[in-house]
Amino acid sequence: MYFLITVLRNFVSIYSTCLVLYALLSWFPGGYQSKFGQFLTRICDPYLKIFDRFNLSIGGISFNIVVALFVLQFIERILIRILFVGL
Repeated sequence: MYFLITVLRNFVSIYSTCLVLYALLSWFPGGYQSKFGQFLTRICDPYLKIFDRFNLSIGGISFNIVVALFVLQFIERILIRILFVGL
């Protein structure tokens, strides 16, 4: 069980880093058109599209990634608690 918890934490940590890097790419012109940007887009877009249906923009600034990170952390904590109960 500890192995599953470690794998889950590592996955969430890596994916959270990818989401933050994806957000930071918006600061660079042509960032999403680079190979790295295309890779992050393929990885992050399916998850972020879940939050597109909610209007999470205020003043032209989208908070989709912030909410997505909170939800990802929340799901991680729930799954870890479920795995600890199984111990």
